[in-house]
Amino acid sequence: MTEQSIRYGMVIDLRKCVGCNACTVSCKIENNVPDGKYRTWVKEIEKGTYPQVSRHRLPRLCNHCDNAPCKSACPVQATYRTEDGTILIDYDRCIGCKYCMAACPYDARFVNPVRRTAEKCTFCYHRIQMGLLPACVTTCVGGARIFGDLHDPNSLVSRLIANNPVQVLKPEMNTQPMIYYIGADQALLGADYTDLEKGGK
Repeated sequence: MTEQSIRYGMVIDLRKCVGCNACTVSCKIENNVPDGKYRTWVKEIEKGTYPQVSRHRLPRLCNHCDNAPCKSACPVQATYRTEDGTILIDYDRCIGCKYCMAACPYDARFVNPVRRTAEKCTFCYHRIQMGLLPACVTTCVGGARIFGDLHDPNSLVSRLIANNPVQVLKPEMNTQPMIYYIGADQALLGADYTDLEKGGK
């Protein structure tokens, strides 16, 4: 793959996330996401037993991986990578076979019941092409979501990654995700997310 001049990514600073779900709501409105489906969502996870109980938040979305298993799993090449590294879906090509859903280790995809194609977070690609930020970033009241060019060492996302211990979800999968977390609970990074979605996503 040729060197990219821009590589979009996101840092989610869990020290600032208050679990308000403004990101979830704004995403659904911006992208007309069907009822009961989510491109991004925030899971609240309780750990421990009374009286030693703590709650941990884990905002979730497509990780726009450099080594994206969804892309290689698609039999009709409907899932593709843009020049800036964003993983998108060609809805005209997608046949709704769900192979990409099975291949994604982050459970980030769903079938749109209206269009009958796979769907997921696009970083609000229609917005970033106009120089705007993704809807979830603009509505985050705590400023926990930071989006930008990972190839620009002076961008805020690059500086945050350089100056803070960051984590990615399921690093053992070697998908090279472009969503980085600050302050994530270590037990969640390699978790089986299936159980976490029940009654949520």
